[in-house]
Amino acid sequence: MKRLDLDDLPPKIAALLAGLAEGEELLLVQAGAVAGRLTGGAPAGATPAEPEPEASPEDRAREVFENFRSAIEDEF
Repeated sequence: MKRLDLDDLPPKIAALLAGLAEGEELLLVQAGAVAGRLTGGAPAGATPAEPEPEASPEDRAREVFENFRSAIEDEF
């Protein structure tokens, strides 16, 4: 499962994602084409969360690099 920390996003986008109702869909568009679709789930706390397994150092490095690359692409 992929993970996206809402604290890393601009407030407007974080609020939009956090405000999705259960079953409500959000269409992701890039350059006029559909890039993805997100469906809202049950609100946080509705089900007990399982602790995530600790990521391997390689996975963590890959995630940090991907976040850095995305930030650079968004900036320029």
